[in-house]
Amino acid sequence: MRWALVRVSLAVTVMVVLAFAVPLGLVVKELARDRAFADAERQAAQIRPALAITTDREQLERAVASSQAGGDGRLAVHVPGNDGTRQGAGSEGHGPHEAYDIGRRRADPRDVETARRGRSAVTSVPGGYALLQPTALSTGEFAVVEVYVPHRAVGNGVTTSWVILAGVGLGLIVGSLATADRLGLRLVRPAERLAKAAAELGEGKLGVRVREGGPPELRAAAVAFNSMADKIVQLLSHERELAADLSHRLRTPLTVLRLNAASLGEGPAAEQTRAAVAQLEREVDQLICAAREQGERKERPALGCDACEVIRDRMDFWSALAEDEGRAVRLAGVDATVRVPVARPELVAALDAMLGNVFRHTPEGTAFAVDVHHSEDAVIVLVSDAGPGIADPDAALRRGHGDGGPGSTGLGLDIVRRVAESTGGDVRIGRSVLGGTEVRVWLSLGGAGKPRRRERRRRIRTRRPGPDAGRK
Repeated sequence: MRWALVRVSLAVTVMVVLAFAVPLGLVVKELARDRAFADAERQAAQIRPALAITTDREQLERAVASSQAGGDGRLAVHVPGNDGTRQGAGSEGHGPHEAYDIGRRRADPRDVETARRGRSAVTSVPGGYALLQPTALSTGEFAVVEVYVPHRAVGNGVTTSWVILAGVGLGLIVGSLATADRLGLRLVRPAERLAKAAAELGEGKLGVRVREGGPPELRAAAVAFNSMADKIVQLLSHERELAADLSHRLRTPLTVLRLNAASLGEGPAAEQTRAAVAQLEREVDQLICAAREQGERKERPALGCDACEVIRDRMDFWSALAEDEGRAVRLAGVDATVRVPVARPELVAALDAMLGNVFRHTPEGTAFAVDVHHSEDAVIVLVSDAGPGIADPDAALRRGHGDGGPGSTGLGLDIVRRVAESTGGDVRIGRSVLGGTEVRVWLSLGGAGKPRRRERRRRIRTRRPGPDAGRK
């Protein structure tokens, strides 16, 4: 915006300067020319009285030499010949004589003869111009006074005037650019502050505010932004309090479950039930602590976890239920140690959401598989099943839009999506090789929030394990 204003101001100022400076420069040149020829006419007029009195050569030479132009060698007089028949009574020096010239003649003889007919003329000569001024004699003929006007006299002061005009025009252009730059800066700085604050707010810095300044429109935008930021902080505070209250309300039924699990006695089912209740209590405690965090959360590097270890652990948990429902389970690619920039509770929540969807939305006996593929910069987790599939994958990924039927909140895949996007990855839903749904979770290892490039997809060859892959 700033440079756009400067360019517009430059274009407008240059056009205005040219519109006034060029005609004014031409007027100055024309005035200098008129001044030079007016001076030449005045020099020629000084000889007219002498020509009206006499045509004696000696007297005319003295008259020419006494004039300024004649002293400078710029004045000449062309006197026509006379046979004495037209001599007026009482006139002096009008006896018979041949035509003669006084001073240096520069004009062409034909131009001089044209001027003898009583018409003034300006003709070009080497080095300048010649003003030919006819003067009537008492004999009725015309003598021609020639005044030489050099080029330097015609252009006297023109160059200086043009330099001054150019300086004034350049000064106007520089002043206009400086003014436009100041005005642009006054507009750009508040806009830059607003854009920077918006970016910081998008990064989670809830304490950022914009200093109100600049034009009224930008001040109004800053006020609206600050009001919006305050409202966001209030909404998040209310959300944390609500989450904490709801989590705290879960303690009572969890206590009942823990007491009931303690009375189950011994056995694998009882141990699994007690372990599940204990884990649920830990998750509720973590949810309460996270919900009651106050103040602005500073950026901290994710501690991360071993994705394969987490997947193995969750599959141990879900395998018992799969065995009860007669589901065939396949687990592949979890033998290595692969750390991802995701906190363990968040990855556990994402895996439980995907596996819970398999048990909730497919009939008993439906097979499912979990495959892990990894490279130097990404990890792909594939959860596929042999169920009926998802009719609208896009709607399933939108928060609260999943149509899971009774007992479904529609937030499971949204949790998975947020975990993947926190690393710079994404989530895709498609058709699996088992015939049902495939949820592919792309976890980037390049750092949270960094955009993932498409070419990274090509670095990982997601070869699906064959039918003889290990089961768990």
